[in-house]
Amino acid sequence: MPKRILQGTVTGDANDQTITVSVERRFKHPVLQKTVRKSKKYRAHDANNAFKKGDFVRIIECAPYSKSKRWEVIAE
Repeated sequence: MPKRILQGTVTGDANDQTITVSVERRFKHPVLQKTVRKSKKYRAHDANNAFKKGDFVRIIECAPYSKSKRWEVIAE
């Protein structure tokens, strides 16, 4: 099964080797037919502490680094 790749904005970089990425998705509401925006936060592994708050990054699924980290940053 292929690994998912998501893109979003870094919303937090306070922890060592970890960033919080907010990923927004848009879809049409099934009944109202209105475009809805939903966002979800993912914690991703950033080995070099290269990314700061506000950066646009891509993350890929990986084996678990910790209880909450299941993603890692693709170097861009």
